[in-house]
Amino acid sequence: MSRFKTKGRARVGVAIVASLALALSGCGGSSDSADASAAESPAVEESAAEDTAEAADTGEFVVEVVPGSGGGFKVGYISLGDSIPFVKLVSDDIKAQAEVAGLELLFCDSEIDAAKALECARTFNTQGVQGIINFQLDEKASPQICEAGPDVPVVAVDIKQAPCEDTFMGADNRFAGELAGTNLGEYFQDTFSCEVDALVSLESPGAGAVNEARAGGSIDGFQSICGELPADKVIRVDGGQNIDGGREKFADILTSLGGATKIAVVSLNDDMLLGAFAAATSQGREDQVFGVAQGADPSSWDAIQNNPGWIGDTAYFPERYGTIAVPAIIGLMKGESVPADLFTQHAFINKDNFSQYYG
Repeated sequence: MSRFKTKGRARVGVAIVASLALALSGCGGSSDSADASAAESPAVEESAAEDTAEAADTGEFVVEVVPGSGGGFKVGYISLGDSIPFVKLVSDDIKAQAEVAGLELLFCDSEIDAAKALECARTFNTQGVQGIINFQLDEKASPQICEAGPDVPVVAVDIKQAPCEDTFMGADNRFAGELAGTNLGEYFQDTFSCEVDALVSLESPGAGAVNEARAGGSIDGFQSICGELPADKVIRVDGGQNIDGGREKFADILTSLGGATKIAVVSLNDDMLLGAFAAATSQGREDQVFGVAQGADPSSWDAIQNNPGWIGDTAYFPERYGTIAVPAIIGLMKGESVPADLFTQHAFINKDNFSQYYG
C-alpha cells in the first residue's frame, strides 16, 4: 500500500520515495541525484506514517490505494501502446491497483496512434465510464479525444491532455531531462574534458510540451556542464518512439557524422537509445557513442549494467504508476480535491548504483 501526501507540486516527489522504499525490491539507497531520505526504509516508513497522519489532520488529499475504495465505479484506461516495455509496466500496475481498489477497468490500447486513441474515447462514451485515465501520445490530438469521450474526470499520464485533464500524473519532465543531461555532461567532462563532436537528441515531437521539456532539459543539462555548443553540433531528430525508429534515424545521423568519435546522445526513452546503439554496432562504431535515456525500464537494464557507452537513465519507476493514477481518478470521481500535478520521484541510475534500485 502506498501513501502520498500532496501539498502542491514540491511535496509529491518526497512522498513517492517513501513508497518506492517500501515497495521496490532492493531499494535501500539512492544515487547522489536521488533523495537521500530513502536511504533507510525504517526512517522512510516512519516519515510516510507521519505524512499520512499530518494529511488527515489538515484535510489534504492522500494518495493511497485503499481496498474496495473504487467499488461501483467504471473507469476507462487508454494505453499509449503496450508494445513499449515502459508502457506495459504502467498498464500492468494500473490494472493491478484497479483490482485492489475494486474498480471496473476498461482497457483500450491506442498502439501509439492518435486515431486509435480517438476510437478508445468514443468507445468509452458508449460504455458509460465515470472516469478516464488517459496515456495517449499525441498532445495535439487531445482536444479531439476529449470531445469524443464522455464528460467525466480525467487523469492524464505523462502527457498533457487538454482541455479535459483534471490531474496530471507522471514525470517532472524538465527535471528528468536535466538530470540525465547533467550526468552525461559530467561524464564528458571527466572523460573527454568536454570535447564533443555532436550532441544528438532522439525525440518524440508528437508528445508536445512533454517532449520539449524532457528533451530541452536534457540538452540544457549537458550544456550546463560542458558549455553551450555551436548550433550545428546539436542535432534534434524525431526518433520514431521505438527501437526500429531509433535505429533507422541514428544510422542516418552516423553516416552524416563520418569522422566523429565522441558522440553524445540524449533519448526521450529507452527504446530509441537501444535502436541508436544497434545502429552504431552495425557500423562498428559503438565505442564512439555515449548516451543517456529516460525511463530505466527492464529493456535498458542489461545495457545500463554492461554497455560502457550507456552512461545511465533517469528512472521513472513505471511499475508504481498505478499507485498514483488509480487513487487519483477515484478521488476525482468522488468529488475530492486532487492536486493538479502528481509527479513521480526521479533518480539517475547507472552501473554503480543499479543494485540499490533493482538488485
